[in-house]
Order: sequence, then structure tokens, then C-alpha cells
Amino acid sequence: MPTKTVAIANQKGGVGKTTTAVHLAAGMALEGYPTLLIDLDPQGNATAGLGVTPAETQNGVYDVLINEMPAADAIRATNIAGLSLLPADTRLHGAEIELVSKLARERILAEALLNLDDQFQFIVLDTPPSLGLLTLNAMAAAHTILVPMQCEYYALEGLAQLMKSVNLVKRHLNMTLEIEGILLTMYDGRLNLTKQVADEITGVFEKRVYKTMILRNVRLSEAPSFGQTVYTYDPQSRGAQNYREFTVEFLSHQQLPPREAVA
Repeated sequence: MPTKTVAIANQKGGVGKTTTAVHLAAGMALEGYPTLLIDLDPQGNATAGLGVTPAETQNGVYDVLINEMPAADAIRATNIAGLSLLPADTRLHGAEIELVSKLARERILAEALLNLDDQFQFIVLDTPPSLGLLTLNAMAAAHTILVPMQCEYYALEGLAQLMKSVNLVKRHLNMTLEIEGILLTMYDGRLNLTKQVADEITGVFEKRVYKTMILRNVRLSEAPSFGQTVYTYDPQSRGAQNYREFTVEFLSHQQLPPREAVA
């Protein structure tokens, strides 16, 4: 199976996008599939969540996008076996402006990833909560988009905006881009609104909505401040259990070779 690239995207912030990117990538690595996580968000939360300080990062995704550094030269190992990281750093804040003058600026990341020679089974892209050039680079490089959604009043409005963006990208940059699935996050079954929004999303998108839901869990919020995933911070927590179940469900939708072939 060739490398599959999945962008974790939602133009609305605060929906668990980075948490999902980190834990899906780490979860697949723990399941035995070599995975690369690319942090395209200038805030660098995915980078910090894996114990790497963005302010102290010398080579990262900025160098790949702006300085034409080969991606392989900026990738670093993490403390999770099988998981590699292409980190963000503080310079990424200016990358949107610097990319404007670049030739084929929306496809720089896509071209850079071609040179990784199938080192990874999966590449996971964490994106900013906006449709700028960093997100466009992610969408142009990805095979599919995975959408984390919080079950709240404005969720469907944000999803409608994202779908418009995806259709634009399909027409102009990446004809094969598809929606991988929709993951309901921060789910609180005690709230009627949560149930109503979940039912509405499922009614519209049907099988594209994952059966696994990520329930509200304080351990998921605490883990990044210790530079850890919830798998190591509190492996028995509800958050760890939810993301393990989601990873297994995600992998069940893929056409994967036998485990021995990727271990």
C-alpha cells in the first residue's frame, strides 16, 4: 500500500483538531504502522504535544515550505516508536506572507512529500483553523480530509464552509481529494443539544460519520502540557480509550497489507 496522506481540518477552531491529529498519528504508530505527523499550525500545539518545543526547533516544516529543504532533512523521531514528526516553529507565523510570492505556492508541500519514497504508511497533517496558504498546501497534498466536529450550535455552519473549500480545492488543486470521515468530539451525552446536533450530522452524512465519539475528558486537555499523548499520560483514561477505539475504526476503513509487512 502506498503512503496515505490525511489532513485533519476544520475552519472552526476549538474542535479538537490538533488533539485528533496527534492521537490518530500516535495511535497508528502504536498499532504498528509507520506514521509521520506534520504540524502546519503556527501555534505549534501538535509539536509541543509530542514534547518538542517549537521555539527551540531549528529545522521544520517552515524550512520545507520556504527554504526548499528536503522534507527528510527536517523530520525528527519522537518518543513513540514508529511515529516521526515534521515540526512547526515560531517562523511559521510568517509563512503565509512569504508563500505569496512562491511559484506554485499551494503545491509546495505536495511536491516535498513525493521525495519521502514511501517511508511511511500514513502521513497526518495538522492544519490551522483558517483557509490560508498553509491549509491549502495541506489540502493539495492530502488524499483525504478528516473533519473533527464539536457537537454544538454552529458546527453545521462550519462544516458547510469547509465543504465549499474542499470543492474549490478539488476543482483547482487536487481533483482526487475526498472526505475521509467526520469525527464527533467533546461529546457530552447529558446535553440535549449535543444529541440533536449529532443526530443531524449523522442524518446528513450517514456512513461518513464515525461510530466512535470522543467524549469530554480532562486528561486529554492535561496531557499536552506535559509533552505527552494521553496514551502515556493516562492510558486508562476515557480519552485514551476513545482515541484507541477511533484509531482501530479508522484503520478498519483502510486497505492495509498484513501487519507483518509494516511492522
